[in-house]
Amino acid sequence: MLKYKCLVLDHDDTVVQSMKTLSYPFFLFELEQFRPGETISLEDYILECHRLGFAELCRQRFHFTDEELKIEHKQWMEYIMSHIPDPYPGISDVIHRQKAEGGLICVVSHSSDVNILRDYRAHLGLEPDAIYSWDLPEELRKPSTYALEDIMKKYGFSPSQLLVVD
Repeated sequence: MLKYKCLVLDHDDTVVQSMKTLSYPFFLFELEQFRPGETISLEDYILECHRLGFAELCRQRFHFTDEELKIEHKQWMEYIMSHIPDPYPGISDVIHRQKAEGGLICVVSHSSDVNILRDYRAHLGLEPDAIYSWDLPEELRKPSTYALEDIMKKYGFSPSQLLVVD
């Protein structure tokens, strides 16, 4: 019997290994385009993305404009379409067991829907029950509580029926 009716999973660096192999190298490339000579260590990049979120890291530390963020996102989407990160060992077993036992898988991530769906289909042979991604308006993206509140409302869950892994 399921302990949690819904697993709420982040995508990047929770289900797939992307920060070190995709996001960070691409950001250094973008940083060289927008702010030549500026850099950030992998450790600081990870910490600041978690503390501020990616868009705020770009705005606060590197003073990206909204137009630069739009360009960066467009180029990221082109890049990520040809670079598929591997899943973490064992995550497929966890997700398949959850689904086999009747549970839900919801994704709350800074990735886009298209990338999340591609990775789930390619590596897991299934799709999440719900996705709350970068494609949402910025005020609804994580770390906003919107996704968790919507999941509980949509499926009738209490907080104790969710396990959030990020």
